[in-house]
Amino acid sequence: ERDVDIYSFHINSTVNSRYAITVITSRVANRLSESKEVHFEVKIPKNAFISKFRMTIEGKTYDGVVKQKEAAQQQYSQAVSRGESAGIVSSVGRTLEDFKTSVTVAAFSKVTFELTYEELLKRRLGKYQLQINAQPMQTVSDFKIDVYINEHPGISFLEIKGGLKTQELSSAVTSTLASSTKEAWVNFYPTREQQTKCEGCGENGLNGDLIIEYDVKRPKQNGELQALNGYFVHYFAPTDIQQIPKNVVFLIDKSGSMRGTKIHQTRLAMLKILGDLGGDDYFGLITFDSNVDVWNNELLQATESNLQKATSFVKSIEARGGTNINQAVLNGVEVIKSHPRHGSASILILLTDGDPTSGETNTGRIQENVKEAIGGKFPLYCLGFGFDVNFDFLEKMALENDGVARRIYEDSDADLQLQDFYKEVATPLLTDVQLNYIGAANLTQTSFRQYYNGSEIVVAGQITDNSLETLHTEVIAISERTNITYQQSISTKDVIDVLPQHENFIQRLWAYLTVKQLLEKEVTLKGDEKEATRKKALDLSLKYEFVTPLTSMVVTKPQENETQVAHKPKEGEKPPRGSGRTSGSARVLNAYKKISKQVHSLDSTPGVFLSMAPKYSLTKDSSLITNHNNLRIKTHDAAPTITKTARIIGDRNILRSMPRDVSPTITTVSGLRFLISAQPKPICYKAPVGHKLRLLLDTSSNFSMNGELSEKGFQHIAVHYKTAKLLVSPTEYVYSDGEKNVTHVWGQSPGQGLKSDSASIILRDNKLDVTMGSMRVFFLLHKKDGEFFLWPFIRRQPKDANTQGILGKPGLEFEELPGSKIKIGDQEVVAE
Repeated sequence: ERDVDIYSFHINSTVNSRYAITVITSRVANRLSESKEVHFEVKIPKNAFISKFRMTIEGKTYDGVVKQKEAAQQQYSQAVSRGESAGIVSSVGRTLEDFKTSVTVAAFSKVTFELTYEELLKRRLGKYQLQINAQPMQTVSDFKIDVYINEHPGISFLEIKGGLKTQELSSAVTSTLASSTKEAWVNFYPTREQQTKCEGCGENGLNGDLIIEYDVKRPKQNGELQALNGYFVHYFAPTDIQQIPKNVVFLIDKSGSMRGTKIHQTRLAMLKILGDLGGDDYFGLITFDSNVDVWNNELLQATESNLQKATSFVKSIEARGGTNINQAVLNGVEVIKSHPRHGSASILILLTDGDPTSGETNTGRIQENVKEAIGGKFPLYCLGFGFDVNFDFLEKMALENDGVARRIYEDSDADLQLQDFYKEVATPLLTDVQLNYIGAANLTQTSFRQYYNGSEIVVAGQITDNSLETLHTEVIAISERTNITYQQSISTKDVIDVLPQHENFIQRLWAYLTVKQLLEKEVTLKGDEKEATRKKALDLSLKYEFVTPLTSMVVTKPQENETQVAHKPKEGEKPPRGSGRTSGSARVLNAYKKISKQVHSLDSTPGVFLSMAPKYSLTKDSSLITNHNNLRIKTHDAAPTITKTARIIGDRNILRSMPRDVSPTITTVSGLRFLISAQPKPICYKAPVGHKLRLLLDTSSNFSMNGELSEKGFQHIAVHYKTAKLLVSPTEYVYSDGEKNVTHVWGQSPGQGLKSDSASIILRDNKLDVTMGSMRVFFLLHKKDGEFFLWPFIRRQPKDANTQGILGKPGLEFEELPGSKIKIGDQEVVAE
């Protein structure tokens, strides 16, 4: 028997009308004669909201409590200051988030973990997908996955895929479709032996996904309407409509950072997409770097001759120069507007991998320009290619223009990701869709610019008239050349056949969809309207106990009331942007427990430091942290002085300029501390974890370095120099010179290196020595609590370099003012 034995691991997922509620239950026994820390770690879909977590130990249950994010921040910061791993949810890969926690279990005792999450399955390319990840980290004697699907109109097909659907595990998977086709069951019961023999599995047991794909029958073209306990949901996905010819313009980034694999994959995807255009479609191609190259000033019909010319153009695309997004999008709008066609649907698709660096570079002004130019006439879809793209900028620009933003992951199948996205919007069936409901209120989104084949429009709301016996709905839309109206009515008194514990699923579906849409809407708003929308989303999140970007779940452990806090990660989240410029050579304070309890003060002003904290206002007009303008700065009374020496990762000479007095912090703001070499004294400030930082940008040499913070240090760092790119993580580093990729793993062959015209890279034990141009940077690999992380610091940079960012050149000057204030340039700030 194992010392710590997961003797039972059950995943139970119930899907009622596309709304899935999944419960993961893990039972663990400590078989030792002493106390032992027991870990619980699972992966959940990014689209889901956690709604419950509990631990049961020795008959006592400890429930997680959902609180406003700011209200949970104090407990979060206190946990960080104790050196605990307080943030227990993080993004993992493309579709999953990682939830992990641990608890100390007494000798010969047991603990039960239970996690519940909820999601509305979205229809893409004609099917719904339920993804269940199984990775218990050991073989389990009682392992079960049970899925129950209940769809009132009937299930048209059911298919099981994923890494756990292999030949070795075929006997462990069973699926049953009821004769009525309204219900289906999927069961996965692998033996202990089977758990070690599947692909990707081993001594640690299962490691993979069980993916259930299905679609529903659609006997009524006016959709599926359901009502239960004062709430309703309407699913609308007609199929009896002719495809609308489309006008599509592709805006393709060919800046220097796209060179190599990315531009190659983009060419492959575009060649396939061109081949899929219909004969009635019209299209345009625009490429851009510092300049904008319009292939043809007018849209061209997708004839064989025009497609051949377009194919030659795509094959000739080469990457170079900067990124003029503003002019590219505006030119694309002009191309579409120059060719108005009655009875067609227009689409603009932007593909880019970076920030705007040429022409108009202010992201706010670009968004305003684009919104004004499009004028609500057609959608803009933004595809962000790679890790260090400014996703917030793209997301806001897309949402403001009836589109969506999608991240394209830098991987071997990037071209397939691009093709799959295009397939989702390739077949428009309706435009200007409006859904109306009589006797209902608090509706989710009811207006949609376009409806595409294979997708689905979902509207939910409350039935406000208790005496209402029949709910009427009307859908008005435009087909190719015709106005179409669909009408439907249902009895509000009919009872839907669902399990008793899920009788409120339509109400929870309504709350889930409302919160999702309010968070998207808030991105596009300003001022009082933005705050009101945010408050609505927050109130619903708290009422239904959803862990969203506005809320956190506080988990209090039984041992000494230790606390962990679950935050909802956000795709591409970055802190707010200001307009100032940071210059100053930063040295990074390490994130060990003893430093977490301390703060370096200015000599003459005890207890004063600059805090660069997240604002939690979810302002999406943001970019990498590079500025002073958004420093949130407060003052507190000086704390008793303790003389200590702080550990610093980086240049030891910085110790000479550091103050000797160290005061315990009483701040509640979470972040990692950075020390800026400044005049007349160093300045210490915090950068929030879970964000991307601009570490260094030298505009004169095209050298840039961006990093992504975890709670202990950096998890990813991307370095660009001309056409060269280096991606560093705690497991490996990947170098690309624009033609080929070279990958090395930390810990293998110390002293190995590579040299090219653009770079010199040498691995020495736990230090990566990188020289690109005149810049030399060290990346140090550290380990804390079993987790590896990175710290960078600048070893050499030219004296005349025009640098920005946290690790920029020395030279920051400030003036101390009365009242614990300092003045940086023309700005007065209050120190905390």
